[in-house]
Amino acid sequence: MSYFDINKVNYEGPKSNNAFSFKYYNPEEKLGNHSMSELLRFSVAYWHTFTADLSDPFGVGAAERDWDSLNEMEKAKARVEAIFEFMEKTRIDYFCFHDVDIAPEGASLKESNENLDVIVELIKEKMDQTGKKLLWNTTNNFTHERFVHGAATSSNAEVFAYAAAKVKKSLEIAKKLGSENFVFWGGREGYESLLNTNMKLELDNLATFFKMAKSYADEIGYTGQFLIEPKPKEPTTHQYDTDVATAHAFLQKYDLDKDFKFNIEANHATLAGHTFQHELRYARDNNMLGSVDANQGHPLLGWDTDEFPTDVYDTTLAMYEILKNGGLAPGGLNFDAKPRRTSFKQEDLILTHIAGMDTFALGLRVAYKMIEDNFFENIIDEKYKSFNEGIGKKIVEGETSFKELEDYAFNINTINNASDHLEVIKSQINQYILNINNKD
Repeated sequence: MSYFDINKVNYEGPKSNNAFSFKYYNPEEKLGNHSMSELLRFSVAYWHTFTADLSDPFGVGAAERDWDSLNEMEKAKARVEAIFEFMEKTRIDYFCFHDVDIAPEGASLKESNENLDVIVELIKEKMDQTGKKLLWNTTNNFTHERFVHGAATSSNAEVFAYAAAKVKKSLEIAKKLGSENFVFWGGREGYESLLNTNMKLELDNLATFFKMAKSYADEIGYTGQFLIEPKPKEPTTHQYDTDVATAHAFLQKYDLDKDFKFNIEANHATLAGHTFQHELRYARDNNMLGSVDANQGHPLLGWDTDEFPTDVYDTTLAMYEILKNGGLAPGGLNFDAKPRRTSFKQEDLILTHIAGMDTFALGLRVAYKMIEDNFFENIIDEKYKSFNEGIGKKIVEGETSFKELEDYAFNINTINNASDHLEVIKSQINQYILNINNKD
């Protein structure tokens, strides 16, 4: 059975009026020594694309899917067929999932694991047949009511044990399927109020949980990269992995910073009050950038809307950071994004991914050209040139003191600061975007 009645999506260029074609993403096109597919490493999110029903807090699901009428296990099997057809037709090489995305939970943990075993075998067969790969998998330790107080940070030790058992199973799946990364998202690892929270105990327990996970991965020979995905709030009032800097401090405190990097989501960055670029820059500067969940939030809404990325300005700045990082491998760009509730047709799954892929491909093209021209590097070198010689160089190299700086300052009659011309810089970025677009 075919779930998507289209041919494989091809690159037709920006002048094409075919909605089912790429305008900017040309998988085989080389930028330097790498193809666009190698630089972007796109991935499909199983949950938004194949299990979400497009419900929201105010309305029931609107999605129309061919597999909806099936029972839970038959539905799970149909989704395996659908995602591999989808990846083939969209030229996407990777996919990601939570354990509960691929198989329904049973009445017991044992039954849940048996359901997973059936579907994992089907996925493994499809991966072997098609060459498609698992970018990362993770464990859903937040949806079920047992996690009402959290998972690794729960006030109930039995919940901690249950969460550990689920992660153990997920790590075994990661090993079996050759998952290149393993992600932890602490959906309920936080608190609603400090009035009844032992924050130190919860953070200590969370660190213990991570250490046990790494220990078990080593025991079974799983070598994928471990990633933490920061988010400031929602569903909890405060989540312990609020942003990259906060989570980095946590990892450093518990001696976990050599074992983990970050999976950074654009919409989570904006919920934390940062730009997407800020989170990427902090991670890059500290050698902690591992992978990216590619989406965007709505500027007028204060929750995680998980929209497909269509803002070229944002994707340009994101790709600048990713290219300066030397790429993302073994991470990638995972579309943790869902169609709008009004885009409910099955074909919208493909159309939304084309939009996101083209937007990141255009951002890649622009960022690559800007790096070739040393655009930002020249601006920053000029801004900080006073630290390249004289007293500035001594400050940078730690070869001065307050006493020497006071003596130096006594001889300063006039300080001349230079204008940043920030508006000009932003206008020049627009020129790059428009020039790349026009050239294509």
